[in-house]
Amino acid sequence: MNKASHSRARCSHCLRPLPTCLCRFIQAIDNQVELVLLQHPEESTNAKNTAGLLHLSLKNSQLLVGETFADTLLQPLLYADGRLPLLLYPALADYRSLGVMPPPTTPDLSNINAQQLRLIVIDATWRKSRKMLYLNPLLQQLPLLSLDNTPASIYKIRKAHSENQLSTLEASCYALQQLERQAVHYEPLLQAMVNFIAQLAAFIPQQNN
Repeated sequence: MNKASHSRARCSHCLRPLPTCLCRFIQAIDNQVELVLLQHPEESTNAKNTAGLLHLSLKNSQLLVGETFADTLLQPLLYADGRLPLLLYPALADYRSLGVMPPPTTPDLSNINAQQLRLIVIDATWRKSRKMLYLNPLLQQLPLLSLDNTPASIYKIRKAHSENQLSTLEASCYALQQLERQAVHYEPLLQAMVNFIAQLAAFIPQQNN
């Protein structure tokens, strides 16, 4: 196999090009809160995306690719098995200007078992995530889970729009830790992301000063 054909070949498991295959970074994490990733199509082909590593590492997760999801698909996905769905999303300053409904009040989660919860995460850029929220009214009906006082991002390979902006993998891990009351350890997965980023960096041409 020559170099060009090797670079085009893809791993049969993670579906990434062989030079950037992430399979060796996958961690077996038995998460208690089910994770559902709604991934924008542009993210599914982005080499810097972390959702693939997240999904393949979590035993209790689903990943759907699309911008708009039919209610007949989304409704049972959100509420299957009687779990309470929570949308991982920051509170917005002005819902009306975005054309979306304010979310319902988030219930007291202190007395709800982790196995009764389902975390919904939109994997997209900030602008596209707001569009997905607008295009999928069922998501607007979900109570929000917002993160506070999170560590600084370790995802340095992709430009962030704010200092506290996290990758999908980081934000999901911190949210799961919070909902599971630290019962499951996600440090191995966060470290795997660091190693994955280092691999990607080797394929990115260095800019001249």
